[in-house]
Amino acid sequence: MEETYTAKRAVSMEDIVRAHHVLREVIVRTPLQRDAVLSAKYDCEVYLKREDLQVVRSFKIRGAYNMIRSLSDEERGNGIVCASAGNHAQGVAFSCNALNIKGKIYMPSTTPNQKVKQVKRFGGGSVEVILIGDTFDDAYAEAIKTSDEYGMTFIHPFDEAKIIAGNGTIGMEVMEELDAPDYMFVTIGGGGLAAGVATYVKTVSPTTQVIGVEPLGAASMIESKKQGEVVTMHEIDKFVDGAAVKRVGQLTYDICNELVDDIVTVPEGKACTTILELYNENAIVVEPAGSLAVAALDMNRDRIRGKTVVCIISGGNNDIDRMQEIKERSLIYEGLKHYFMINFPQRAGALREFLEEVLGPDDDIARFEYTKKHNKEDGPALVGIELLKPEDYGPLVERMQRKGLDYTELNKNMNLFNLLI
Repeated sequence: MEETYTAKRAVSMEDIVRAHHVLREVIVRTPLQRDAVLSAKYDCEVYLKREDLQVVRSFKIRGAYNMIRSLSDEERGNGIVCASAGNHAQGVAFSCNALNIKGKIYMPSTTPNQKVKQVKRFGGGSVEVILIGDTFDDAYAEAIKTSDEYGMTFIHPFDEAKIIAGNGTIGMEVMEELDAPDYMFVTIGGGGLAAGVATYVKTVSPTTQVIGVEPLGAASMIESKKQGEVVTMHEIDKFVDGAAVKRVGQLTYDICNELVDDIVTVPEGKACTTILELYNENAIVVEPAGSLAVAALDMNRDRIRGKTVVCIISGGNNDIDRMQEIKERSLIYEGLKHYFMINFPQRAGALREFLEEVLGPDDDIARFEYTKKHNKEDGPALVGIELLKPEDYGPLVERMQRKGLDYTELNKNMNLFNLLI
């Protein structure tokens, strides 16, 4: 899809202040909390802006309500339509229910079930949810088609001035509580959150460095900056569903290009590790996109040391059914889980020798299965090994080589990995 909806005007600090007054009708002022664990870990003062505690458990209600609340009576009567991977849909659904407006919400079929249920719950009888396609862009195309066909107002998830202004109220709340932080880390998906926050923060505190954070597998803002214009990514990793878009907005790109000081990427596996750490160490439940700002601290230890840092936790709508995948990705990223295809010698006792002579004392077989349906022992076996520490990997491979095993490391061959794991 080479075309994108473009907002008609820029965003000012005054727009954000007006949005702040409108949003007092529905949102909660989420806490800005100093996090002792993260502050000690990174030797700085870390504050978390907890949008995971928002009424729909993400920041998206701010932009959605501000936009929908501004519609004329005629536009409200015609209804609204939107496309979303989840959190924007919840904000739109809540707004439709609160303002008694009919809406159609298109979501990718890959959207976690927990988010779909939440959208239906927040929307009540005011919204219809339609699952279509595999990505946000598929849902977007269908929503635009419906908007054109039925004259319904399209509520863009990020590339619209009132959406951006609503999101910017987060920056306003932070700056009212914390005087000129040194750094503010903000998730970038389509760019609406970063654009809004940067607009306010850079106006009142030019010295504050606004750092955008993208998932490594869907770094569409960084790619657009490299190209000098908004571009469409051909392939993206959809795992960080709340921030995985193939094309950022034109207005969000223009604002971020001017006001965001730097953009960094976070590997999807690192996001998973951060999700688990925030839950285990801080009792905070975040979704993959919500973990990005905190995950980025690890890659920026040197520049944040001794500084005051704000991380915006953009959302906490995590489906419990995804936790096994999250743990798996984290272990692989941390070098604690490795998959191999192993051709064991065709003789008695070969597997026992592997257990006794190759597997280390702290290594654990997490998965074992023969790949052939018939005469299984004559074919290769898929073996997943979980390590106690990353340093155990080298000795494990060395023992496999010394034993003369014929093996393939699936972690280093993503085509085979994605096919077999």
